[in-house]
This record gives sequence, C-alpha cells and structure tokens, in this order.
Amino acid sequence: MKKFNPNKNIIITLIIVILVVTVLSVTIARRAAGNSTNAVQSTVNDSVGFIDKMITAPFRWIENGVNSVKNLFVTYEENERLKEKLDSFEELEQAKDNAQREIDALKEELELNATLTNYERISANVINRSPDTWQDMLIVDRGSRDGVEVNMAVMSQKGLIGRVIEVNAASSKIELLTSENQNSNHYPVRISGEDGSNFGILSSYDQKERSLVITQLTGDNELKEGDVVQTSGLGGNSPADLAIGTVIRTTKDEFGLDTQVFVKPYAQMYDIQAVTIIKRLAGEE
Repeated sequence: MKKFNPNKNIIITLIIVILVVTVLSVTIARRAAGNSTNAVQSTVNDSVGFIDKMITAPFRWIENGVNSVKNLFVTYEENERLKEKLDSFEELEQAKDNAQREIDALKEELELNATLTNYERISANVINRSPDTWQDMLIVDRGSRDGVEVNMAVMSQKGLIGRVIEVNAASSKIELLTSENQNSNHYPVRISGEDGSNFGILSSYDQKERSLVITQLTGDNELKEGDVVQTSGLGGNSPADLAIGTVIRTTKDEFGLDTQVFVKPYAQMYDIQAVTIIKRLAGEE
C-alpha cells in the first residue's frame, strides 16, 4: 500500500492558493486599468439590477401612494383652516359694518336732536321689529317710567316716522307712517312754499312710490316740487313744525275732485336703529 505524504499535499495546496491570488490580482488590476467589465460580469450586474428593480418597484409605488394620500390630507386640513379664517374675517367685517351703521344712526339722532331744542324729547333704541308687521310697527326701549305717552310723535334721522300707540313700563310700540291703518297717518300738516302756506292731512303712504300722501288740502297757493312739509300742530295731537319731507308732485284723486300731494319723507322707514320721541314743547305743561 502506498504511503500518504502530507508534505506533498501541503505544497500542492499552497501552489493552488498562490495561483488563485495571482489570477485575482491580475483581474483586479485589469479592471482598475481599463475601468470596464467583461461580458459575464456585465450580464450578472444587469440581472441583479433588474431583479432589484422588480423587487423594490411595488414598495416604491406603495410609498409614493402613501405620501400622496398624506399630502392630500395635509392640503385638506390647510384648506379647512383657511376657510375658518375666511369665515371669521367675514364675520368681523359684518360686525364692523353693523357697528358703523349703529354709529351713523346715533350721529343722525344727535343731529336731529340739535334741531329740536324747542322740544322735550326722549331718545330710544329700537329693540324689535316683527317681520309680519315690518312696514307698520316697531318696539323701542323706553316706556311710561321714562315719560312716554300714547300719541306722542316719533322722529328718526331727519323727519317724522310715526306715533306712539301703546306704552308699557319699559317699552313702547310705535306705528309708522307706512302703516295701512287709516287712522294712524292722520297728522295735520302745513306745506310751506314761496307763495305762502297750504294745509292738509297726512292720510296714507304709497308703497310703490315710497311717498307720503296729503289729502283734504286747503289754501290757494301754488304748490311746487321741493316745498317743505311740516306738522301744523292743529288738532292738538302733535307739536307744530316737526319736519316731515318735501313735495314731489301733485295730482287729482280718481274722482278728479281732491288734490293729492305726494311727499318724499326726510326719514327712510326701513332701517331704523334709534328714534326720538317728542314729549311736548319746552316749557309747556
């Protein structure tokens, strides 16, 4: 039997290791020098790259989809915050407009009161106006304990708007000149022009023309557009010389007998914030 020689096997192993190291060194040197790969290496590299793309593509799609949904939610939340800010801004603007309207109304009442120094008067705020009687009634925050009485004349802005028809301790109901109640508008009035004065009764309100109508006219003086209309004080139901409006035009009634005078009121009847109630002439008991 042939005897095994371990020294010979060690020598062969060392030779093989040396050859492998030499081949690898030459190969690495050639790649470094030529900066290129052979066909086998290129095929392997391309295959690995393709497989990597195939494996990672679904994960990239999922990641992109998650990011898109996340961005969508972020955008939605930002839009909601912007809408809330816009709503708040609009509310502030509306509150500002309302406050300015109230200030303007109070300024007009102050200007009106400055022209009524000959009268005792009560300033009041409008606290209610019923939708079903919008053209007819309003409620103010002054009553009997403030000296308000039934039939007192009521003014707003620059002119007469109605009379008190009901009084409670802390509030009063006012019937406007726009009311269709045939008994509410009957103020005795004086129309003053260049030729003198005519007298009549404030009898109704024309909704279409937004004009007060005077009938039962007495006097022969010619009426002209712009003539001033005031309360006459006749009949004792109201003080004299309260401003009402100016003449727009005159016409005959449907029977052609009575002259109707259309008057543009100084005060508008649709946006009333504050009023002045006329008690009596100053010094009158």
